[in-house]
Amino acid sequence: MAFFRNTGGSCPTHYAEWAGTPHAPFSGGPLRIPTMRPPPECRSFTSAAVEKELSRISAQITDPDIRQLFINIMPNTLDTAIAWHYAGGTKDKLDYPYTFVITGDINAQWTRDSTNQLLPLLPYAAADASLNTLIAGLVNMQAEQIAAYPFANAYKPPARSGLVPGENGWAKGDTVHPPFDLRTVFEAKFEIDSLAAFFKLSTAFWRQQQQQDADSLLDMGVWRRAVTIAVELLVQLQAPTFDSEQRLTDATVRFARTANTPTESSFGGGRGNPIRRTGMVRTLFRPSDDSVIFPFLVPANAMLAVELRALADMLDKTGDTTIASRSRRLAEDITRGIYEFGTAEHPKYGHVFAYEVDGYGSRLLMDDANVPSLLALPYLGFVNATDPIYQNTRRMLLSPDNPWYFSNGTSGLLNGIGSPHTGFRKVWPMSVAIQALTSDDQQEIIEAVRVLAASTAGLGLMHESVDIDSANGNSFTRPWFAWCNGVVSELITRVVSEYPGLL
Repeated sequence: MAFFRNTGGSCPTHYAEWAGTPHAPFSGGPLRIPTMRPPPECRSFTSAAVEKELSRISAQITDPDIRQLFINIMPNTLDTAIAWHYAGGTKDKLDYPYTFVITGDINAQWTRDSTNQLLPLLPYAAADASLNTLIAGLVNMQAEQIAAYPFANAYKPPARSGLVPGENGWAKGDTVHPPFDLRTVFEAKFEIDSLAAFFKLSTAFWRQQQQQDADSLLDMGVWRRAVTIAVELLVQLQAPTFDSEQRLTDATVRFARTANTPTESSFGGGRGNPIRRTGMVRTLFRPSDDSVIFPFLVPANAMLAVELRALADMLDKTGDTTIASRSRRLAEDITRGIYEFGTAEHPKYGHVFAYEVDGYGSRLLMDDANVPSLLALPYLGFVNATDPIYQNTRRMLLSPDNPWYFSNGTSGLLNGIGSPHTGFRKVWPMSVAIQALTSDDQQEIIEAVRVLAASTAGLGLMHESVDIDSANGNSFTRPWFAWCNGVVSELITRVVSEYPGLL
């Protein structure tokens, strides 16, 4: 668990306790959204710029329930999830800043989640040096982790932080190649979107800085090593399962776990189902931490293509032209592979993107709520929302023809996409937020915000998933899910900016 700042016993032991109980004062609307920010002395980090923006945006929201929800969730990562931050500035081995960000109720750092938790706050860092340093610290932390072991999805806090690491009871029994260090790795499920998330945070931070300022905050030596290792690994993972003489090629990465849930392990003795070369990069797990069926996960490859191009542009400017060229070539291979192998003709919707493929002709037509997802392709920057293939795909995904789309009809609390990770009839609020973030239909957008506000079971925070057959969202998973809090606050921020007066 994440522990609150030590204040002599005036704060709860951890935020999960606080998140499970509604706190006064309540909003004046029918939902009576409670006040869920911890007291100022209990917050894990405070940014003056974020507090100013929070006040500015919330003042433009007239709906009292949505306004209180936004106040709760917009600063949630800063309030609760900065488990450790070293600001740097001393001439020792920790001269650069480092930040360890937990995803919520698990005391470990997911590369994907931590990127998505802090990235929405990056625009405010220009006005707040401490926030800027905090985000630089996350870039350095991710780089250090990936340079040491690029195959993990989640890491434990570094020993120098003094934090008590979270324990993963499964990890000790996992059979993984290359092997990992239990002292530093929380879970070694290989997910290519984790590396894409590292690239995304790095390049976004670098773009916002003057290069000289970025270089003073980032340990560029470690960062370059992490980037080189990651790109070389991704190139290796384009290789097919069998060579031209049908002999097994090097697996590069394997993961096997003894579990009663099939999504917790990988096919083929841990190496995944067979693939042919397509230009895409294979993965073992989805962003839900569930295993793939077919190893070419199309939305994760789409995200990777976008971020590799951004990475190449950055590397050109830092003088790292060789790895820049390799990154750009890999992005081109992936994009070509998606359009050649990662689409399908649907009898009802026409030409659509597939969720997973294998290069042999097998295609899985579905979507999962976790980002990167097919629904999120415009949000990721891979296509425009008006793209005809995307529009066909979107119609398929937001219908019962997607096996992981759940609806109670118009009377349902939430209609949206779920995940095998949480089972049937459980919609993820994140998918509803992404549906709105990829729409220009004002009615669709405002309806999404309203049902999200009504889905909190009276607790005023976003949850991982909500059972759509439960009253008022009272059956849910994870009371404290900082990643989703960030996505929904991003949605509300965008609505206030682009549609003044709508909320």
